[in-house]
Amino acid sequence: MPRTLAPFVGLLALALPAAAMEWTLKPGDQPYAPADLAARLDGQTVSFYDGGRSEYGPGDAYAYVYSDDDRVPGTYRITDSGEVCVEFVYGARRCDLYVRNNGRDILIDEKGDRYPVR
Repeated sequence: MPRTLAPFVGLLALALPAAAMEWTLKPGDQPYAPADLAARLDGQTVSFYDGGRSEYGPGDAYAYVYSDDDRVPGTYRITDSGEVCVEFVYGARRCDLYVRNNGRDILIDEKGDRYPVR
């Protein structure tokens, strides 16, 4: 079964950027400050409209859980620029940006794809 969020999880060949990424924001996008993002994510589960979810915590633990409950564990950290960077146990890495727009949270991945939060 194809994974609609396979790019979301990342490819083994990807590496974390050395510096903060350049994000393409849309009108109304308001990125979270690092402290606000930590308060929003710590110990929480963020659900997406395709049935997948991101689980943050305890501590730096992270897991992406597909709609069929397949889990991909790893760790996460929030950068000084407010990005959420994940390293999966199998070696893939990625950074995402959470923004608030018109009362809704949206995750933006490194390719610029947008995933509204339920």
